[in-house]
Amino acid sequence: MNSFSLGELCWLFCCPPCPSRIAAKLAFLPPEPTYSVHTDTSGATSLHLTERADWQYSQRELDAVEVLVTRTSRGNRVGCMFVRCAPASRYTLLFSHGNAVDLGQMCSFYIGLGSRINCNVFSYDYSGYGVSTGKPSEKNLYADIEAAWQVLRNKYGVTPENIILYGQSIGTVPTVDLASRYECAAVILHSPLMSGLRVAFPDTRKTYCFDAFPRSAPEMTCCLNDIHSFKTVLASTKECPCQDPQHRQGVKGGVSSAGHPRHRR
Repeated sequence: MNSFSLGELCWLFCCPPCPSRIAAKLAFLPPEPTYSVHTDTSGATSLHLTERADWQYSQRELDAVEVLVTRTSRGNRVGCMFVRCAPASRYTLLFSHGNAVDLGQMCSFYIGLGSRINCNVFSYDYSGYGVSTGKPSEKNLYADIEAAWQVLRNKYGVTPENIILYGQSIGTVPTVDLASRYECAAVILHSPLMSGLRVAFPDTRKTYCFDAFPRSAPEMTCCLNDIHSFKTVLASTKECPCQDPQHRQGVKGGVSSAGHPRHRR
């Protein structure tokens, strides 16, 4: 079992000692926001980053990043980002990021990733992350990705057969849920987890009532790639035979947690 300091244990179990809150603390580590979305008099939005975002490109690339805020079915407003790395590309990644970053910290990575694999990237922040309102929770995760999916489909007109769902770490949870409800081109799960408690305590064998995301993965019919390193992303997307009906697979059951890193404050 991973070791915790006394301060971490007190923060985890005593403030407050509610099982659902404990599970949420294990699963969600929202950072201080690293960006803001500004709206001018004409209604146009623009992205403004703080130094903590560690932007690696020029102002021209920054101005090309599209940002907006949409509302979820649970009433929260979530920030969304569209990075057009390859305007002529057929595919767009719907990227659900890890549990300790926000869109500001990820946007440089999105440009690099999309440019390498010749693919556009659409992403969103979970409730309680970045400019998104509300608090992070499992139910909000599902509503957040649903709202992002609807923006990508209805505002930008990207069809399901051209959308690749990509989930990293905690992002594999809403990714799998969305894939069980909609057809898509493919699904990539990067360091998927078995449950929230097993991330902090890998030796856990039982499933407790207060665990986060204890459910097994629902059935999906798509091309599935399970990876544990960004080094395999390029090969996964280029070699994915998702357009061949003979290779489309039904996936049902639990998701492996092998190789998943433990995130700490």
